[in-house]
Amino acid sequence: MIVTYPFSAVVGLDDLKLALVLNAVSPRAGGVLVRGEKGTAKSTIVRALAAQLPAVNVVPGCRFACDPAAPDAGCPDGPHEPGGQGLERPAALVELPVGASEDRLVGSLDVERALTEGVKAFEPGLLAAAHRGVLYVDEVNLLHDHLVDLLLDAAALGTCYVERESVSVRHAARFLLVGTMNPEEGELRPQLLDRFGLTVEVKASRNPEERAEVVRRRLAFDADPGAFAVRWAVEETALASRIAQARARVPGVRLPDARLRQIATVCAAFEVDGLRADLVTASTAIAHAAWQGRDVVTTEDVRAAARLSLPHRRRRDPFDAPGLDEGLLDELLARTSGDEEDPDDPEGGPDGGGPEGGGPQGGPEGGGPGMDGGHRQDRAFDGKYPTAVDDAAQAAGSGEMPPGVEGTAPDGAVPEHSGGPGKEAAGRVAGVAAPYRVPLLEVPGVGEGAAGRRSRSRTPHGRATGSRRPAGRVRDLHVTATVLAAAPHQLRRGRRGPGLVLREDDLREVVREGREGNLVLFVVDASGSMAARKRMTAVKTAVLSLLLDAYQRRDKVGLVTFRGRGAAVALPPTSSVEAGAARLRSLPTGGRTPLATGLARAAEVLRVERLRDPARRPLLVLVTDGRATAGGDVDRAAALLEGTAAVVVDCESGPVRLGLAVRLAARLRARLVSLDSLADLGSVVRDHRKAV
Repeated sequence: MIVTYPFSAVVGLDDLKLALVLNAVSPRAGGVLVRGEKGTAKSTIVRALAAQLPAVNVVPGCRFACDPAAPDAGCPDGPHEPGGQGLERPAALVELPVGASEDRLVGSLDVERALTEGVKAFEPGLLAAAHRGVLYVDEVNLLHDHLVDLLLDAAALGTCYVERESVSVRHAARFLLVGTMNPEEGELRPQLLDRFGLTVEVKASRNPEERAEVVRRRLAFDADPGAFAVRWAVEETALASRIAQARARVPGVRLPDARLRQIATVCAAFEVDGLRADLVTASTAIAHAAWQGRDVVTTEDVRAAARLSLPHRRRRDPFDAPGLDEGLLDELLARTSGDEEDPDDPEGGPDGGGPEGGGPQGGPEGGGPGMDGGHRQDRAFDGKYPTAVDDAAQAAGSGEMPPGVEGTAPDGAVPEHSGGPGKEAAGRVAGVAAPYRVPLLEVPGVGEGAAGRRSRSRTPHGRATGSRRPAGRVRDLHVTATVLAAAPHQLRRGRRGPGLVLREDDLREVVREGREGNLVLFVVDASGSMAARKRMTAVKTAVLSLLLDAYQRRDKVGLVTFRGRGAAVALPPTSSVEAGAARLRSLPTGGRTPLATGLARAAEVLRVERLRDPARRPLLVLVTDGRATAGGDVDRAAALLEGTAAVVVDCESGPVRLGLAVRLAARLRARLVSLDSLADLGSVVRDHRKAV
């Protein structure tokens, strides 16, 4: 028997424990996205929670885990008689691997039975297996976007719809969804982030005593898992009992209108898009009240819910880190809690509504960490509720910015830096304006890389363009082509029944064409010839815009810069476009122009990446004015990049132009794009959006 690490034995991680428990109490909270660095027990605590969920009663033999007391009327294995004999089993923990296919996730036609028996049967997927349990997705940011969409749709609806391959099936799919990710390996798109109900940022403790206790407990568990589990059995039993009690209490918890207005005020002030934040916050506040033993939602419950439901919805730009200004949250709650004594809320007050003492204590969190009640009182109330943008404007005057608000310059303005006007010393850092839309830059031909949105590719996911004989194991059977290949031979093979007589050489697999993500390597000239402040700001803004485009097209990115006497890999190839944006913003300029050295360094980076990931095709984006004042022979260095798809962004400006970047683009056989044309397209798009 496999022994899981006890949930109660996990040290710290209070916010994560609370978020998981609230989802266990009420799946309407919408799941949990756990963001954090590697090695922070993200997977351990998720598996530990699954062991604490109440056992479920299922209809024997039902592949969709129907409840015998209230079976799903549309169950594909049904109909089941209500009140029939049930079979009790632990709540399922289903793990969705990163490489899973759509068939594995939602289910598909049982091809083997269809071809051999002539029966149209449905083979359920992981969503069916996770019903009434936990669906855990490790590294959810590396999962294909269309699979994440399917997953979140099912989680939101509580139902999985399958319409494919002549199969039309609907089955219940209600589960606790938990996704984990390391932001260093790439972000989820904001649209997908919003579909997760709650999010928690996890970091390893910097307290030596806590770190030592983590290691001490882990070593004890590894030495004797059974004995370690017995030591924590009392706490685990109490936790499971409290979750069950809170689940039973949820239907009776009341959300007063005053608290609902409070939730709406907070969500509006933080300027989150849509109304999903309001709905999730309300559901989470109800779950928190039930967890605390209360029958009425209080301001304390609203605060705990908002801390978990709003941070990832505050992102206004893909490069913004999720975050929440808790000072602003406290102020909003303080200003809207004057109506705490509500006619509809006889208990009233954040400490009422439950048994004496505010409900059961103990277990993870209690009332949630960080609730010190410290509200800001530095502004007189003027009849308007503050917003995060108001805070940013006020902070700009004082030189400080609140968490989660990016300090980019408005309307293309360039932030001032030390040094004074006209002082362009080597190593100066220029500002960055708002990014804009750029044209599609793609690698010619058809590749076979990871799914993305840039270049044409033969991928496992995409539109079917034909069929072919499989080179090895069949991964995506083309049913029609297989039937057509086998049909002419049925009489000769002695077919007598309804099924087809198949041979291995009849099998055909689907050829699909979609889009792939590429490795976009930016090679940026940061020398003195680029160091004029307005010019370097335009260059940085252009590269930031290209980075944003790479983010949206699911590319890996790298950054090589050259100036002075050499070239440096400022960012090794990574899926974290945010890291590239951060390095770009702090990029210094000045010195001579070792163009050849920069090209040679880029060639070396691409050579190593081809060995690591040969299927991912590279796209070189060289940002330069073409001048070379150091570093050796440019033609010889350019020859190292022979055969690499490239784009040269010509940064040369002024009335007299030497055309050096034009010649370099011809030498690299690269597409030439002027910096001005990128900026012009961006202004056209911005003007169109303002007009709309």
